[in-house]
Amino acid sequence: MAASVRESTLPPRAGVSERASPKSLVVLLVLAAVVFCVTLLVGSSGAGVRGSLLALLGAGDEATRTVLYEVRLPRVLAAFGVGSLLALSGVLLQALFRNPLADPYVLGVSGGAAVGALLAMMAGAAALAVQSSAIGGALAAVVTVYLLARSGGTPRLLLTGVVLASACGALVSVLLALADTSRVRGMVFWLAGDLEWAVTPWASAGAALFAVVAAVLIARPLNVLAAGELRARSVGLALEAWRTVLFIGCAALTAIAVVSAGTVGFVGLVTPHAVRLALRTSDHRIVAPAAALSGGMLLALADLAARTLASPRQLPVGAIMALVGAPLFVVLLRGRSR
Repeated sequence: MAASVRESTLPPRAGVSERASPKSLVVLLVLAAVVFCVTLLVGSSGAGVRGSLLALLGAGDEATRTVLYEVRLPRVLAAFGVGSLLALSGVLLQALFRNPLADPYVLGVSGGAAVGALLAMMAGAAALAVQSSAIGGALAAVVTVYLLARSGGTPRLLLTGVVLASACGALVSVLLALADTSRVRGMVFWLAGDLEWAVTPWASAGAALFAVVAAVLIARPLNVLAAGELRARSVGLALEAWRTVLFIGCAALTAIAVVSAGTVGFVGLVTPHAVRLALRTSDHRIVAPAAALSGGMLLALADLAARTLASPRQLPVGAIMALVGAPLFVVLLRGRSR
């Protein structure tokens, strides 16, 4: 079991040196604090950084304080929470599948949540009902994938998730074609990723903090899984039990993120690669918290761009993330090959 796995059995992955230390996490934590402050103080309201800073300190006008505490702060918290959840889910899935292209949406969770949310929107439901319906769709997708693939190992789990995600994507297209034109814009924004749906940002932020602690605690089994099935069996790791735990955990993290902000891509795919290359390590004791911080910063900066680039209009944060994430992933692949 996990307790029997000693650190001496966890060699670094081939070609990757273990240079990272907790000092790297301190640097990332400082950067995250800077990004948090910048995204909180900068916006399109016209108050400026000085006015926002005065409002944050309790001075300034009432309108600026309202924008700061009721609009920007929830969005920034949600961005850090959702970005951290997606990045952590990507780290766990890449360790589970030993596939660098694994990301949080291969399980079909986002597709199930999207179908549930769009059905609620077509019925004219309120935001809370839309989120509840998205949770129901995500849970249905998780149960479906697990029941269909529980006896086929990791490859079957991956293939089942991909097939279900494709089926949900087709169903989403049908729902958009059948929806009333007055509701299509809101549905498209949800599908493209929109942090305005994060009506309870503390939920995603709290879930991300809990997930980081849990990932650090199970870092040694994750290192063994990433080293390969043969190594895992040789040290006595309960493969099936850990596969189930990681599958359910990743599905839960992805569901919380999707319910909070819609479908935001590339965070869970790009961030783990960037962290491993930058810190030169694959030790999940470092990679997991570093990816969580990096994912939160990345999505917060993308949301800042979504709020300000086309002001007074707002762009979907998922679209901004895709525009940034696609070329960034190509750069990371080139760096990895070198």
